[in-house]
Amino acid sequence: WKEKVVGKLTGGLSGMAKARKVTVVQGVGQFLDSFHIEVTNDTGVKQVIKFGKAIVAVGSEAVKLPFLPNDPRVMTSTGALELRQQPKRMLVIGGGIIGLEMATVYSTLGARVDVVEMMDGLMMGADRDLVKVWQKFNEHRFDNIWLGSKTVGAEAKADGIYVRFEGGKAPAEPQRYDLVLQAVGRRPNGKAVGAERAGIEVNDKGFLNVDAQMRTTQSHIFAIGDLVGQPMLAHKAVHEGHVAAEAAAGQKSFFDARVIPSVAYTDPEVAWVGLTEEEAKAKGVKIEKAVFPWAASGRAIANGRDEGFTKLLVDAESHLVVGGGIV
Repeated sequence: WKEKVVGKLTGGLSGMAKARKVTVVQGVGQFLDSFHIEVTNDTGVKQVIKFGKAIVAVGSEAVKLPFLPNDPRVMTSTGALELRQQPKRMLVIGGGIIGLEMATVYSTLGARVDVVEMMDGLMMGADRDLVKVWQKFNEHRFDNIWLGSKTVGAEAKADGIYVRFEGGKAPAEPQRYDLVLQAVGRRPNGKAVGAERAGIEVNDKGFLNVDAQMRTTQSHIFAIGDLVGQPMLAHKAVHEGHVAAEAAAGQKSFFDARVIPSVAYTDPEVAWVGLTEEEAKAKGVKIEKAVFPWAASGRAIANGRDEGFTKLLVDAESHLVVGGGIV
């Protein structure tokens, strides 16, 4: 089913590219210099492409914990979307957006799920009142959520992956899982494209430095998406792509997003934008809060999903909306 969805999306993009006479070259690309890219296909055949301008959008990859075993039952979110059978017991390492999204999927499918998070809260970018609704709704879905705890080791055996923990309320004895999902962040692929050969500046973390027009240190080479910095969100990358394409075409286009919304595709879904209450407090911004509970919505009641709410945060002095959240 997942492959059908992806195929439909990529097929549509392929059709659009063909209609617009865009040549698509499949393979792994590396800069040879600031005007040439070498592409190697899956059979090892190389092709050199000359360009006048380029947009680099090679994204990021999931971070892997070095102390976990190299075993097919230990995977990242990419592998977790390609499983051929449902795990009976699953561990999710990381209580951020990606980890909780995957935990939601597999708990819904019937897997017993544990979540371990080294911080003292889940989905740390969001306000606690939003996350609290999610936690209350999902308490019965997960076997355990261990906060302030970390994974310190694991051993692959024939009957499962035995994982050891430290801190918080995590168990002292190793726990056995059919599947272990690493969801501890992503790293940009800036060091994987031969950027230095093109004279493009890459920082220590692998991000490419860009200006407001998404230009790298080579003015004819642009970069967008996860490659250029946080937040690593698809809708941010799409907007950056528009800016880069327009700037490459000579238009006066700039990336000037004052706020970028964040969303977790969990159940219930959680989204927020602008200042959170915690950020406003830290910055000394006095705010007023307006809250609408979904328990007052006829549609929500009819759907049997009235656990959430929507809130707006307003600057107490200017009366401008400075943030909002929904769950």
